[in-house]
Amino acid sequence: MANLTVQTMVEGGKATAAPPLGPALGPTGVNIGQVVMEINKKTADMKGMQVPVKVTIDPKTKEFTIEIGTPPAAALLKKEAGVEKGSSNPLTEKVADILIEQIIKVAKMKSSSLLGKDTKSRVKEIVGTCQSMGILVEGMPAQDALKAIDEGRFDKEIKAEKTELSAEEVKKLAEEKKRLQEDLEKRYAEFMKDAKVVMKEMEGQPANKIRAKMVERGIPQKVVNELVPPEKEAKK
Repeated sequence: MANLTVQTMVEGGKATAAPPLGPALGPTGVNIGQVVMEINKKTADMKGMQVPVKVTIDPKTKEFTIEIGTPPAAALLKKEAGVEKGSSNPLTEKVADILIEQIIKVAKMKSSSLLGKDTKSRVKEIVGTCQSMGILVEGMPAQDALKAIDEGRFDKEIKAEKTELSAEEVKKLAEEKKRLQEDLEKRYAEFMKDAKVVMKEMEGQPANKIRAKMVERGIPQKVVNELVPPEKEAKK
Protein backbone atom coordinates (compact mmCIF):
# COMPACT_ATOMS: atom_id res chain seq x y z
CA MET A 1 0.00 0.00 0.00
CA ALA A 2 1.34 3.44 -0.93
CA ASN A 3 2.31 5.94 1.72
CA LEU A 4 -0.21 8.59 2.69
CA THR A 5 0.67 12.27 2.46
CA VAL A 6 -0.82 15.26 4.25
CA GLN A 7 0.26 18.76 3.29
CA THR A 8 -0.88 21.92 5.04
CA MET A 9 0.22 25.25 6.52
CA VAL A 10 0.74 25.73 10.24
CA GLU A 11 1.91 28.60 12.41
CA GLY A 12 5.50 28.01 13.40
CA GLY A 13 5.75 26.34 16.81
CA LYS A 14 1.99 26.40 17.31
CA ALA A 15 0.59 23.41 15.41
CA THR A 16 -2.42 21.77 17.10
CA ALA A 17 -4.78 18.87 16.50
CA ALA A 18 -7.41 21.40 15.45
CA PRO A 19 -8.18 22.07 11.75
CA PRO A 20 -6.59 21.94 9.30
CA LEU A 21 -3.99 19.48 10.59
CA GLY A 22 -5.99 17.23 12.93
CA PRO A 23 -8.89 16.33 10.60
CA ALA A 24 -6.46 15.65 7.76
CA LEU A 25 -4.37 13.29 9.89
CA GLY A 26 -7.30 11.53 11.60
CA PRO A 27 -8.16 9.07 8.80
CA THR A 28 -4.52 7.97 8.52
CA GLY A 29 -4.50 6.41 12.00
CA VAL A 30 -1.22 8.10 12.93
CA ASN A 31 -0.58 9.36 16.47
CA ILE A 32 -1.65 12.98 15.98
CA GLY A 33 -0.14 14.15 19.26
CA GLN A 34 3.29 12.88 18.26
CA VAL A 35 3.04 14.50 14.84
CA VAL A 36 2.03 17.84 16.36
CA MET A 37 4.88 17.70 18.88
CA GLU A 38 7.43 16.92 16.17
CA ILE A 39 6.16 19.71 13.90
CA ASN A 40 6.34 22.25 16.73
CA LYS A 41 9.88 21.14 17.53
CA LYS A 42 10.97 21.57 13.90
CA THR A 43 9.25 24.97 13.47
CA ALA A 44 10.06 26.49 16.87
CA ASP A 45 12.27 29.18 15.31
CA MET A 46 9.57 30.19 12.83
CA LYS A 47 7.05 31.56 15.33
CA GLY A 48 4.62 34.06 13.90
CA MET A 49 5.02 32.71 10.36
CA GLN A 50 2.88 30.35 8.30
CA VAL A 51 5.01 27.34 7.45
CA PRO A 52 4.30 24.65 4.83
CA VAL A 53 4.41 21.14 6.31
CA LYS A 54 4.35 17.74 4.62
CA VAL A 55 3.62 14.63 6.68
CA THR A 56 4.21 11.23 5.06
CA ILE A 57 2.65 8.21 6.81
CA ASP A 58 3.22 4.50 6.33
CA PRO A 59 -0.35 3.08 6.46
CA LYS A 60 0.86 -0.27 7.83
CA THR A 61 3.26 0.75 10.59
CA LYS A 62 1.81 4.25 11.20
CA GLU A 63 5.37 5.58 11.20
CA PHE A 64 5.72 9.08 9.81
CA THR A 65 8.24 11.56 8.48
CA ILE A 66 7.88 15.33 8.48
CA GLU A 67 9.24 17.76 5.90
CA ILE A 68 9.24 21.45 6.73
CA GLY A 69 9.15 23.94 3.90
CA THR A 70 10.12 27.61 4.11
CA PRO A 71 7.56 30.33 4.85
CA PRO A 72 6.58 32.73 2.05
CA ALA A 73 9.21 35.34 1.17
CA ALA A 74 6.99 38.09 2.58
CA ALA A 75 6.87 36.36 5.98
CA LEU A 76 10.65 35.96 6.02
CA LEU A 77 11.11 39.62 5.11
CA LYS A 78 8.79 40.72 7.90
CA LYS A 79 10.84 38.69 10.35
CA GLU A 80 14.10 40.20 9.09
CA ALA A 81 12.61 43.71 9.23
CA GLY A 82 11.04 43.18 12.64
CA VAL A 83 7.57 44.30 11.52
CA GLU A 84 4.19 42.60 11.81
CA LYS A 85 2.91 43.61 8.38
CA GLY A 86 3.87 45.40 5.20
CA SER A 87 2.79 48.90 4.27
CA SER A 88 -0.82 49.51 3.26
CA ASN A 89 0.48 52.10 0.80
CA PRO A 90 3.98 50.91 -0.24
CA LEU A 91 4.52 53.67 -2.77
CA THR A 92 4.37 56.45 -0.16
CA GLU A 93 4.79 54.74 3.23
CA LYS A 94 7.89 52.76 4.20
CA VAL A 95 7.69 50.48 7.22
CA ALA A 96 11.28 49.21 7.46
CA ASP A 97 14.77 49.30 6.04
CA ILE A 98 16.88 46.14 5.64
CA LEU A 99 20.41 45.45 4.47
CA ILE A 100 21.55 43.52 1.41
CA GLU A 101 22.79 40.72 3.71
CA GLN A 102 19.23 40.15 4.89
CA ILE A 103 17.99 40.07 1.31
CA ILE A 104 20.66 37.48 0.46
CA LYS A 105 19.62 35.43 3.50
CA VAL A 106 15.98 35.30 2.38
CA ALA A 107 16.99 34.58 -1.22
CA LYS A 108 19.05 31.60 -0.04
CA MET A 109 16.22 30.28 2.12
CA LYS A 110 13.77 30.52 -0.80
CA SER A 111 16.22 29.47 -3.53
CA SER A 112 14.31 26.31 -4.46
CA SER A 113 11.09 28.22 -5.12
CA LEU A 114 12.52 31.24 -6.94
CA LEU A 115 12.92 31.52 -10.70
CA GLY A 116 16.40 33.03 -10.75
CA LYS A 117 19.26 30.82 -11.92
CA ASP A 118 21.89 32.46 -9.72
CA THR A 119 22.11 34.28 -6.38
CA LYS A 120 22.07 37.75 -7.95
CA SER A 121 18.86 37.15 -9.90
CA ARG A 122 17.21 35.56 -6.85
CA VAL A 123 18.24 38.54 -4.72
CA LYS A 124 16.50 40.80 -7.25
CA GLU A 125 13.32 38.73 -6.92
CA ILE A 126 13.31 39.26 -3.16
CA VAL A 127 13.93 42.98 -3.60
CA GLY A 128 10.85 42.99 -5.84
CA THR A 129 8.84 41.60 -2.93
CA CYS A 130 10.18 44.41 -0.73
CA GLN A 131 8.72 46.87 -3.21
CA SER A 132 5.18 45.60 -2.66
CA MET A 133 5.64 45.67 1.12
CA GLY A 134 7.02 49.18 1.56
CA ILE A 135 10.42 47.94 2.74
CA LEU A 136 13.56 49.90 1.89
CA VAL A 137 16.81 48.15 0.98
CA GLU A 138 20.00 49.83 2.20
CA GLY A 139 17.98 53.04 2.64
CA MET A 140 16.71 52.93 -0.94
CA PRO A 141 13.27 52.26 -2.45
CA ALA A 142 13.23 48.84 -4.10
CA GLN A 143 13.45 50.27 -7.63
CA ASP A 144 16.65 52.14 -6.76
CA ALA A 145 18.03 49.05 -5.01
CA LEU A 146 17.43 46.98 -8.14
CA LYS A 147 19.32 49.55 -10.19
CA ALA A 148 22.18 49.49 -7.67
CA ILE A 149 22.33 45.69 -7.92
CA ASP A 150 22.46 45.87 -11.72
CA GLU A 151 25.27 48.41 -11.45
CA GLY A 152 27.26 45.94 -9.35
CA ARG A 153 27.21 47.89 -6.09
CA PHE A 154 26.55 44.76 -4.03
CA ASP A 155 28.46 42.23 -6.12
CA LYS A 156 30.96 41.57 -3.32
CA GLU A 157 28.28 40.66 -0.77
CA ILE A 158 26.23 38.66 -3.27
CA LYS A 159 29.24 36.70 -4.52
CA ALA A 160 30.25 35.88 -0.94
CA GLU A 161 26.59 35.15 -0.07
CA LYS A 162 27.09 37.23 3.07
CA THR A 163 24.15 36.91 5.47
CA GLU A 164 25.54 37.85 8.88
CA LEU A 165 25.20 41.35 10.35
CA SER A 166 27.68 43.08 12.62
CA ALA A 167 26.59 44.56 15.96
CA GLU A 168 26.97 48.01 14.40
CA GLU A 169 24.70 47.08 11.49
CA VAL A 170 22.07 45.69 13.86
CA LYS A 171 22.16 48.92 15.86
CA LYS A 172 21.86 50.97 12.67
CA LEU A 173 18.79 48.98 11.60
CA ALA A 174 17.12 49.51 14.98
CA GLU A 175 17.69 53.26 14.75
CA GLU A 176 16.34 53.36 11.20
CA LYS A 177 13.27 51.35 12.21
CA LYS A 178 12.56 53.84 14.99
CA ARG A 179 12.96 56.77 12.59
CA LEU A 180 10.60 55.21 10.04
CA GLN A 181 8.01 54.51 12.73
CA GLU A 182 8.14 58.12 13.90
CA ASP A 183 7.80 59.27 10.29
CA LEU A 184 4.77 56.99 9.78
CA GLU A 185 3.11 58.34 12.92
CA LYS A 186 3.77 61.92 11.81
CA ARG A 187 2.35 61.29 8.33
CA TYR A 188 -0.66 59.50 9.80
CA ALA A 189 -1.41 62.51 12.03
CA GLU A 190 -1.14 64.83 9.03
CA PHE A 191 -3.49 62.67 6.95
CA MET A 192 -6.00 62.53 9.81
CA LYS A 193 -5.90 66.32 10.13
CA ASP A 194 -6.44 66.79 6.40
CA ALA A 195 -9.27 64.23 6.36
CA LYS A 196 -11.08 65.97 9.21
CA VAL A 197 -10.83 69.24 7.29
CA VAL A 198 -12.54 67.53 4.34
CA MET A 199 -15.27 66.19 6.64
CA LYS A 200 -15.91 69.66 8.04
CA GLU A 201 -15.97 71.27 4.59
CA MET A 202 -18.41 68.64 3.29
CA GLU A 203 -20.55 68.25 6.40
CA GLY A 204 -24.02 67.01 5.51
CA GLN A 205 -23.01 65.63 2.12
CA PRO A 206 -23.26 61.92 1.17
CA ALA A 207 -20.56 59.73 2.64
CA ASN A 208 -19.51 58.44 -0.79
CA LYS A 209 -18.72 62.00 -1.91
CA ILE A 210 -16.73 62.65 1.26
CA ARG A 211 -14.74 59.46 0.73
CA ALA A 212 -14.10 60.35 -2.91
CA LYS A 213 -12.82 63.81 -1.94
CA MET A 214 -10.47 62.29 0.64
CA VAL A 215 -9.05 59.90 -1.93
CA GLU A 216 -8.69 62.82 -4.36
CA ARG A 217 -6.62 64.62 -1.72
CA GLY A 218 -4.26 61.66 -1.51
CA ILE A 219 -5.44 60.48 1.89
CA PRO A 220 -4.69 56.74 2.42
CA GLN A 221 -7.61 54.31 2.27
CA LYS A 222 -6.93 53.23 5.84
CA VAL A 223 -7.63 56.75 7.13
CA VAL A 224 -10.65 57.14 4.85
CA ASN A 225 -12.17 53.88 6.12
CA GLU A 226 -11.49 54.83 9.73
CA LEU A 227 -13.27 58.18 9.53
CA VAL A 228 -15.94 57.30 6.95
CA PRO A 229 -16.44 53.51 7.05
CA PRO A 230 -17.66 51.84 3.83
CA GLU A 231 -20.77 50.55 5.63
CA LYS A 232 -21.66 54.11 6.51
CA GLU A 233 -21.33 55.00 2.83
CA ALA A 234 -23.65 52.11 1.90
CA LYS A 235 -26.38 53.42 4.23
CA LYS A 236 -26.43 56.84 2.60
